[in-house]
Amino acid sequence: MVPPRMAGELLRDHPADGVVRLTISNPDKRGALDHPLLNAIAGAVTELSAPEAGVRALILTGAGGRFSSGYDLSGLEGLPREEFVARAETLIAHPFTAAIEALEATDVPTIAALPGPTMGGGLELALACDLRVAADHVELAMPPAKLGLVYPHTGLRRFLDVIGAARTRELFLLGQPIDPVTALAWGLVNGVSEAEDLQDEVLQLAVDLAGNAPLSVRGNKQVIRRLLAAEGRVDDALEAELVALREASFRSDDLLEGVTAFVEKRAPVWRGR
Repeated sequence: MVPPRMAGELLRDHPADGVVRLTISNPDKRGALDHPLLNAIAGAVTELSAPEAGVRALILTGAGGRFSSGYDLSGLEGLPREEFVARAETLIAHPFTAAIEALEATDVPTIAALPGPTMGGGLELALACDLRVAADHVELAMPPAKLGLVYPHTGLRRFLDVIGAARTRELFLLGQPIDPVTALAWGLVNGVSEAEDLQDEVLQLAVDLAGNAPLSVRGNKQVIRRLLAAEGRVDDALEAELVALREASFRSDDLLEGVTAFVEKRAPVWRGR
């Protein structure tokens, strides 16, 4: 029997006029993104995006010296194959998609403050924000190649838009972490801050955003979003092919082995099937 999971918590505070800060708190699981956390992010961003909420800037950050380690994979190891496949697909789909889409759809400017490790789905969550600032010691990584997972084409599209094809290949095919200086050179983050100054510097950015003309900020966000969506559009046949490729990875021996090895903290033994 799989033990029940401890749910993460999304904290909320108002550090300045017109600014709301959302903090991912899941200390027992390195800031992992479980369903309650993801649902809370999607709900909070949607709620705070309404004009009547009076929010002019949103900060998304993490507690406990980290941003997020990505998907919460605990509890998947040791499951029978069919249950593993079903649970893995559920875990890495909705509500993660809902949280990402809420961040991308909001007309409120958003900043991700990265105080510590930012991995996998956590990095994509940060990428859905308009700006990202990392503490100077942070590691950033996309580890699907270390798990045997084919990443969704919508997620890869976001990285292609921000850092281009060459850097996206390096990030996803190698699966190695990069440091903040490299991330800044790539354009993966917009700034690097000393750890003790991170939250103050991000708050000042949020105050600056909140002080700009709201019609201009919201309008420019809409134009950028629609232009990127138009460039990244794929036809139905290609989308079906890409989705099928990803779904096949959920049924592979390699994903089962990759997740098990990750939880057991050992090197995986790949079978290529």
